[in-house]
Amino acid sequence: MKYVFHPAALTEYSEAVEFYAERRVELAQAFVNSIEDAIFRITQSPTRWVVVEEDIRRCLTRKFPYGILYTIEEDYVLILAVMHCSREPGYWKERVTEKPSDG
Repeated sequence: MKYVFHPAALTEYSEAVEFYAERRVELAQAFVNSIEDAIFRITQSPTRWVVVEEDIRRCLTRKFPYGILYTIEEDYVLILAVMHCSREPGYWKERVTEKPSDG
């Protein structure tokens, strides 16, 4: 199954990569690998991960305190947030009604 980032989720992801890159490039690469691994696991078995609210699911990354929040759409997974686990819960909720464009 393919996946699409909500624009705000992609921004979060980019900012987190920058944060880790400022500390060490190797740390940033490990973070990217961790996120990519979680996305791969999601796309291989989208219904496997816990439902946190209505049809929104969360997959936790390995080694980093991040969760990927997503919904399962008709033919793709929509990634709503790349969320640090210490962030305020629910900050991403307005993204549920905002669907990214297909372009």
